[in-house]
Amino acid sequence: MELNLESLKDVSAWEQAGIGVPAYDVEAAARLARERPRWVHMGIGNIFRVFIAGIADELLASGDLDRGITCVEAYDFEIVDRIYRPFDNLGVNVILYGDGSRDIRVTGSMAEAVKACPGENGDMERLKEIFRSEDLQLVSFTITEKGYSLYASDGSFLPGTVHDIEEGPGGASGAVGILTAMLLERYRGGGHPVALVSMDNVSRNGALLQEAVAAIAREWAGRGYVPAGFTEWIADPSRVSFPWTMIDKITPRPAAGIAEDLERLGLRNMAPLETGKRTYIAPFANAEEPQYLVIEDAFSNGRPVLENGHGVFLADRETVDKAERMKVSSCLNPVHSALGPLGVVLGIELFPDLLKDPVLLKMGKTVLYDEGLPMAPHPGILSPNAFADELFADRFPNEYLGDTNLRLSTDVSKGLGVRFGVTMKAYAGIYGSAERLTGIPLGIAAWLRYMLAVDDAGNPYELAPDPMNEELHDALASLKF
Repeated sequence: MELNLESLKDVSAWEQAGIGVPAYDVEAAARLARERPRWVHMGIGNIFRVFIAGIADELLASGDLDRGITCVEAYDFEIVDRIYRPFDNLGVNVILYGDGSRDIRVTGSMAEAVKACPGENGDMERLKEIFRSEDLQLVSFTITEKGYSLYASDGSFLPGTVHDIEEGPGGASGAVGILTAMLLERYRGGGHPVALVSMDNVSRNGALLQEAVAAIAREWAGRGYVPAGFTEWIADPSRVSFPWTMIDKITPRPAAGIAEDLERLGLRNMAPLETGKRTYIAPFANAEEPQYLVIEDAFSNGRPVLENGHGVFLADRETVDKAERMKVSSCLNPVHSALGPLGVVLGIELFPDLLKDPVLLKMGKTVLYDEGLPMAPHPGILSPNAFADELFADRFPNEYLGDTNLRLSTDVSKGLGVRFGVTMKAYAGIYGSAERLTGIPLGIAAWLRYMLAVDDAGNPYELAPDPMNEELHDALASLKF
């Protein structure tokens, strides 16, 4: 079987292989999305394919959604050329349960794939057309925290930001610059409302996105590239809203072993690949079953019935903020960031294997139960204690996920302030200092040890991608194993 629309017509062959297929007309959903786009998503890697597109797939099957998602990539264009277009924008989602069982199904909610690349004139014209559509209700994002970064550590604009500011809307090449240029198209095309929904694992992500877009728009206005009314339109929440969200689904890199299993079932060309920009991706995505997406219900042009998707909650901003702080600053992410780099140093590849060591397990539980959880806010819609218990009982030990400690060491520098700093500040506020903490300081020390890029056996390793790798490696150069 091939992963394409023609092969999908032979439903019995897919069913015999144990692979579910969309219970709706994929081509009709794609056609309507191309004609009247309603939902755009930027950043179309693994978490989008297995989670966001999976939610849309559910909503299409239930009739709560009538068209697919317009998929936009603004960073790694090989994804479009090698993963989307050759497979008719279809995907395979593999859900991995802790008992070794799997749920495998084809996702048909990805209507088209567009490259937000200044050199791709056809794609850029298509993108402008999409953003001018009156039907467009939301643009969601999984571009990682780096995608919103405009400033260097000294407060100056990054070189890429300077380029986008100086070149103006017609020459922007960064994700935020391109987004702001497309918003200008929408403003000029009638100024129809739209919601910009960051779904990245970042504290108060909506505010971060809003600040980044507003900064680019201000700089362009100051240079006469855009009318003054454009910045006012962006600042009006009834025209452009920036809902906050909390997102949670452990999504490792696509595993070669799963690709082999899919090919044994009859699917061809499933092998994962690494792009020139170090994106690990495949025609399939693999992830755990639990998922949480809490979204502030602030949509200026209406929205799909998102709350009917598995694990989706619509709430007010305060609830979203509490849910995000519970997850990112107290429960899941602090444990990953404290233990992941330490696992690399110790030569332990997989996170579940790391937790088999009673000392490391104790460290993880100290970070969560003893230090983070007492400071966790209660969002009301989710129980912090139940959330924490699920992590150590079901989610962290899931060896079938194949989640690596090296993946968990990606971009740690961007998250330390939120993942550890929030708890440290809370302790300092209550006790006058954070001196009674032990697990979190050990996690920070372990990360700095990891930055030496040599494990405890003396073997060098390549650091996971992080915007501060070079700076920190140079700063630690005097320390030798």
